[in-house]
Amino acid sequence: MSMKIRLARGGSKKRPFYSIVATDSRMPRDGRFLEKLGTYNPLLAKDDEKRVVMNLDRVTYWLGQGAQPTDRIARMLEAAGARPKAVRANPNSAKPGKAMAERATKKAARAAEPAAE
Repeated sequence: MSMKIRLARGGSKKRPFYSIVATDSRMPRDGRFLEKLGTYNPLLAKDDEKRVVMNLDRVTYWLGQGAQPTDRIARMLEAAGARPKAVRANPNSAKPGKAMAERATKKAARAAEPAAE
């Protein structure tokens, strides 16, 4: 059985609230789970201590049993110090294309001309 540690959505419309659960990966997102490991409230401020509440003892137990955390949970575990920081490759989609790069160089050249006079 392949295990996952993931978020299960709760809360009402436009007011999300998530439970951090250990579950079989074949179960639906909000379906049956084996154990509730904590909560995540994205509406709270990022520096609020109640935004992410986890039972780290149980999380490490499930990780030892072979459970794979989802990307979001892995980031939460890294922030909590329960997992080493992973190196991630930033996508190239944020870089400007050829046309935008040419426009930027022309704009920089125009801005440098009056300063050179």
